[in-house]
Amino acid sequence: MLIEECPIIGVNVKVWLFWSYLRRPQLARFLVGCLPVAVLNVFQFAKLYSSWGDMSELIINGYFTVLYFNLVLRTSFLVINRRKFETFFEGVAAEYERLERNNEIRPILRRYTRRGRMLSMSNLWLGAFISACFVTYPLFAPGRTLPYAVSIPGVDVLASPAYEVLFVLQVYLTFPACCMYIPFTSFYATCTLFALVQIAALKQRLGRIRGDAPTVGPNSRTLFVELKECLMYHKQIIQYVHDLNSLVTYICLLEFLSFGMMLCALLFLLSISNQLAQMIMIGSYIFMILSQMFAFYWHAHEVLEQSLGISDSIYNGAWPDFDEPIRKKLILIIARAQRPMAIKVGNVFPMTLEMFQKLLNVSYSYFTLLRRVYN
Repeated sequence: MLIEECPIIGVNVKVWLFWSYLRRPQLARFLVGCLPVAVLNVFQFAKLYSSWGDMSELIINGYFTVLYFNLVLRTSFLVINRRKFETFFEGVAAEYERLERNNEIRPILRRYTRRGRMLSMSNLWLGAFISACFVTYPLFAPGRTLPYAVSIPGVDVLASPAYEVLFVLQVYLTFPACCMYIPFTSFYATCTLFALVQIAALKQRLGRIRGDAPTVGPNSRTLFVELKECLMYHKQIIQYVHDLNSLVTYICLLEFLSFGMMLCALLFLLSISNQLAQMIMIGSYIFMILSQMFAFYWHAHEVLEQSLGISDSIYNGAWPDFDEPIRKKLILIIARAQRPMAIKVGNVFPMTLEMFQKLLNVSYSYFTLLRRVYN
């Protein structure tokens, strides 16, 4: 099965293949997609450096600059580690094809596949809607304003015809920028969903062993072989989560470092804004970063919780009836399952909903402090 034909990851892989971020790169795609967005981000940093004074302008410019820097960094990481991503996707496609032949696990696989595809498509539509808001907001703002404030040496960006040309270019660049940012979050979510499918398959195999419950004789030897295969499959899932963590952990670290700062700044800007159009736009910005971060932490938390349930599924079975060699194998799986499969921020902190809540609390605390100082 080709990686773009794998249903659970196909949506995001096809987007990356279209822009030539996977497989052999095509220079033409970079010239009309990734490269212009990176140049735009350089001009955004130049504008941010020179836009000290107006607090609201500084916050909005900072938000878009960090957002575009994030998506450029995501894409650069993807392109640099292209072969590593391709190998990972090939493994997902091969395992998906194998699980699809299992009649017992197929309903779970299809349910999570529908969830993953719906999540990927909804993220793309949400990104398209928010991006449309980005480029239409200047039409309702007083005076001449570009969708993304930039500073180009020797060019007055608000004077005709430079203003009209830059406006059209930024409207166009919003589309490839959206394709650079959204699929990475969807890729992370769908791959964690596939980890849940594999954990469910392992629990099912352990449950089938528990149901047989032979004690002695030839059946005991068959059970020993089956349990050994379960142990190997458990190690395979652990390796899968480890490989996924290596692909996303440092991007998650960047999100972690920038999320609190940007959420605090946007909440502060929302509290001092008196323009309805600006308040609506700020609300959409906050919703976007919250939804993206929640997708990261929710799915990572699910993997952690379900991996801990592996030991429970064994302990609740008929293990006292098994032979001693089989009980030793079960103890190995239980002992390893006590260390949950975790996706971490910078390979340090596990991503859980509790950590997400703490991040929100810290952001709100800094917002209240900033608000009090401002008043």
